[in-house]
Amino acid sequence: MRVLVVEDDEEAARMVAVGLRRTQMAVDVALDGPSGLERALCNDYDVIVLDRDLPGMHGDEVCAELVAAGCRSRVLMLTAAATTEDLVDGLGLGADDYLPKPFDFPALVARIGALARRSHPAVPPVLSHGDIVVDTARRTAGRAGRTLALAPKEFGVLELLLASKGRAVSAEELLERVWDEAADPFTGAVKVTMSRLRTKLGDPPVIETVAKLGYRI
Repeated sequence: MRVLVVEDDEEAARMVAVGLRRTQMAVDVALDGPSGLERALCNDYDVIVLDRDLPGMHGDEVCAELVAAGCRSRVLMLTAAATTEDLVDGLGLGADDYLPKPFDFPALVARIGALARRSHPAVPPVLSHGDIVVDTARRTAGRAGRTLALAPKEFGVLELLLASKGRAVSAEELLERVWDEAADPFTGAVKVTMSRLRTKLGDPPVIETVAKLGYRI
């Protein structure tokens, strides 16, 4: 799951990003409206967490621009104001959900997860293939009854491969969906992560390399 956090309070943005990364999300951060809009239009995010009061361009304007551009990302709008009028205004601009500040972090994670499920074809909360089971809500994975201690990127790769139901997933798509904008496409990060994931999954092997196409389960 790839998320963009647009929040002008640098410390708050950092704390939210760190917390979301601990739940196996790939997170980018923008500190003002114009840079948030630019990132949102240049990358395929599952969810955009958008503060309403932003410098440079108000969050309402950012949301309206995203809708006008046909952006497919789901928008979760944050605001310090929690009146019914603010809620109606935010949703009327095209936001998919609305969360007043201050908020409980577990509620933020749950809402992002719910929006992400709506941004793509419906995927069951528990994914499985043979003796491999991934619980996308609890963020746990196991094989043949044993728990798999997966790093966030390993979990994200396995989740995407299982959700693809046998379709080959390219390295480019894995970078786009599992990594954030800081990832260097020339570092071989996908190959390294795939190697570690295969080792942790053990035998018999289940991840196949498809020539010129990518990887599939």
